[in-house]
Amino acid sequence: MAGNNTEEVEGTTTTDGKTNTTAEIPPEFLIKHPLQNTWSLWFYDNDRTKTWEENLIELTTFDSVEDFWRLYHHIKLPSELRQGHDYAVFKQGIRPMWEDDANKMGGRWLISLEKKQRNSDLDRFWLDVVLLLIGENFDHAEEICGAVVNVRAKLDKIGVWTADTSKQQANLEIGRKIKEQLGIHGKIGFQLHRDTMVKHSSATKNLYTV
Repeated sequence: MAGNNTEEVEGTTTTDGKTNTTAEIPPEFLIKHPLQNTWSLWFYDNDRTKTWEENLIELTTFDSVEDFWRLYHHIKLPSELRQGHDYAVFKQGIRPMWEDDANKMGGRWLISLEKKQRNSDLDRFWLDVVLLLIGENFDHAEEICGAVVNVRAKLDKIGVWTADTSKQQANLEIGRKIKEQLGIHGKIGFQLHRDTMVKHSSATKNLYTV
């Protein structure tokens, strides 16, 4: 009002024309909860005029719970991506490609989803997998490299990539954890990257199943 130099800002009143917005925020909301690792979010664009590597784009990195949720709520869900596009979440410094030094001796647990599951299961499965990864919820979290979701015409796929296929017990325990967490009733299989490289994925044999 005229003749009154007080100023109201978000429910607080000051008499000197200045505001102290930090006083309104409880201290616990200013504290970020760090993740054990820094993670990168990648996007595969599927532009036919570019090479495979040119299509692979590192969008951003995150290293706290809050930064992950902020990112998650500002990007499209996997079910909203166009066919041929991918997301990948990998530990920082590891590229989501077979040839990367961290991946070349490894493999992936593969979850295949029929097209009718795109609206019912794809987004939920992907979120559960990413939360498992970044929350270090595996007994052998050091073996985890990252995860990829592929949106395709026939089958959508989610793959959890591990570092060393020779560590049978670690890989089996990771597979059982994925299956349990996602509530999958059928079997899921583990494939070697070197087999997937030389064969179409549908023809790749499973090294393990759980």
